[in-house]
Amino acid sequence: MQAILGVFFHFIGGFASGSFYIPYKKVKGWSWESYWIVGGIFSWLIVPPLAAYLTVPNFTEFLSSATGSVLLLTYFFGVLWGIGGLTYGLGVRYLGVSLGSSIILGLCMVLGSILPSIYFDVFPKEGKDTFTMFLTTDWGQMVLLGLLVCVIGIIICGKAGMMKERQLKTAVTDPHGLEVKTEYKFGLGLFVGIVSGVLSACFNFGIEAGKPISDAVNTVWKAANPTETTNFLYSNNVTYIVILWGGLTTNFIWCMILNARNKTFGDYTNAKTPLLKNYIFSALAGTTWFLQFFFYGMGESKMGNGASSWILHMAFIILIANAWGLILKEWKGVSKGTLITIIVGIATIILSVLIVGYGNSIKV
Repeated sequence: MQAILGVFFHFIGGFASGSFYIPYKKVKGWSWESYWIVGGIFSWLIVPPLAAYLTVPNFTEFLSSATGSVLLLTYFFGVLWGIGGLTYGLGVRYLGVSLGSSIILGLCMVLGSILPSIYFDVFPKEGKDTFTMFLTTDWGQMVLLGLLVCVIGIIICGKAGMMKERQLKTAVTDPHGLEVKTEYKFGLGLFVGIVSGVLSACFNFGIEAGKPISDAVNTVWKAANPTETTNFLYSNNVTYIVILWGGLTTNFIWCMILNARNKTFGDYTNAKTPLLKNYIFSALAGTTWFLQFFFYGMGESKMGNGASSWILHMAFIILIANAWGLILKEWKGVSKGTLITIIVGIATIILSVLIVGYGNSIKV
């Protein structure tokens, strides 16, 4: 039952992440950097402490009691994660949208789920799953099988995307809805894609670095609720504050550079645009984006496995994003073979989710 709840929470989080950009499409007359940072201020600066305030009593005490090294390392991984998101666009530029997205998301999924378990093989810690456990236990092997199936699903979706681009021969858009100028350079694109995939996976590393904070939250909650046998649903909410402020640092600096370069500082006060609606839709997008991690923490508390949680989180993001593409008729005009290919890719990802969920259900 706990595994089923975990999968359900991860689905909601994946739905939020796969859907958050839709409100941005309602923003009129603003450049990308302007509405991106307005939404980011909500998703990275305002909403995280608000969520912690609503779910964790006296949440500031856990931040003040954390050691400087824990706070700094958690923030540092947040900064790296922010850089990974910003280099995503370069990977797409040099590899194309479909191939670039497939490589980056695939790397993010694999590295974000596997590297922490390898770390805990070298530096064991009680309650942490190691890579050896994945290799030597039935449930661990099932989780790894689910990871492999999901990567195959990503490759199939990427293949469908490349088929679509060749057939439609129109300006392509990245997963955020932006038109992308592609300049195919496989070697350079592969390097940038690897960098982006590694750094994007740093969000999961940040969660691991901030575990002393979430563990402290969970310990206090269990002491106040001695009859509870599961972990606190919102134990990660305080850790998110530190990680996301690291991401805010990276994105704020870059967006300000773009505002200056493109002379778009006037967007924020341009009366010729629907200012109120722009701010509202940007805020809605940013808040929706944060909800992915709000529910990610709830899912992880039920599944008790960072690697499995990360796999499911990424799988649902990819699944929902591709589903929205079908719903919004982004695949209209492609051949039957291309449409079948994307549907097979989505079905493969759904299968991977079921495999990972089953792996967690048989964990002793």
